[in-house]
Amino acid sequence: MKLDQPKLPKQLTERSFEDIDREEDPELSNCQIINSAFDGEHLDRVSLSSMVVTNSSFQNTSFPNIQLTDVVFEKCDFSNADLSKASIHRVQFKECKLLGVNFADSRFGNVLFENSILSFSTFADSNLNKVLFKSSLLKNADFYNCQFVKTKYQTSNIDGVNFEETSLKGVDLSTSEFQELTVTMESLRGCEVSAQQAITFASLMGLIIKEDELNL
Repeated sequence: MKLDQPKLPKQLTERSFEDIDREEDPELSNCQIINSAFDGEHLDRVSLSSMVVTNSSFQNTSFPNIQLTDVVFEKCDFSNADLSKASIHRVQFKECKLLGVNFADSRFGNVLFENSILSFSTFADSNLNKVLFKSSLLKNADFYNCQFVKTKYQTSNIDGVNFEETSLKGVDLSTSEFQELTVTMESLRGCEVSAQQAITFASLMGLIIKEDELNL
């Protein structure tokens, strides 16, 4: 699946994330942020655009209604942050820690999560359009009542993920691993799975799989 890449200017001005407190509106753009710490803060309706954020920490920070457009996060820590009701477009999270992040009621378009930890994160009531989870850990993540369009879980661990009230039609799980999921048979219609996963799903639904026996 080909995602639209973040649109970044050729030159970025280096800034600190704390500079956002000095702005009339909570906005930052056209900049590069390295080694910033913005933990335990609260800012509503933050807008970040056309920027790269590296080795920065936003643990336990509340960013409700945040708008992210054309942003790359590399090796950042968002553990237990609140990014609910977010608008996230052409954004990449690479080698990021997103443990327990609240993405509920958000809108995603052309978003990449790569080599990242999203265990216990929640995406409930969100709309995901062209989103790729690549080589990431999503154990016990919550995708309750989500809308998926061109969404793929590639070589990721999705064990214990909740897909209740979410249609998986067109969603590719075939290269990811899990032991159990919370999902209904109706939601699985049109989902792309491997042969081994099909057996696992049948077992989860209570079916008893018997090997064919050849009577000589």
